[in-house]
Amino acid sequence: MNSLYERIGGEAAVDAAVDLFYRKVLADKYVSRFFDTVDMEAQAAKQKGFLTMAFGGPNNYTGRDMRAAHQKMVEEMGLNDMHFDQILAHLRSTLAELGAPEAIIAEVDGIAASTRKDVMCR
Repeated sequence: MNSLYERIGGEAAVDAAVDLFYRKVLADKYVSRFFDTVDMEAQAAKQKGFLTMAFGGPNNYTGRDMRAAHQKMVEEMGLNDMHFDQILAHLRSTLAELGAPEAIIAEVDGIAASTRKDVMCR
């Protein structure tokens, strides 16, 4: 069976999804503040690498682990489960907007949801 990475369309699909996803996130006042001091070009590149790896594509991810990357946001900025859920909603709507089938959206959602404990530093 082809990897999720291959089934969604590879690098071009991941690039398109990440770019649209961050446009949605940055337009959302509820979660955009977590990115106020972030170099978004570098962030998008890290996210593309992470998703490529998580979806079974080439592993070129060089970012920090989830806990280290989000610890300051949890401890100092109040990142919580409601914010995490909002981010997941943006991911789902991004994939739907790009025409991904419901089965693919559900698979991506499951992968993203599996990071909750680490992102929330639990």
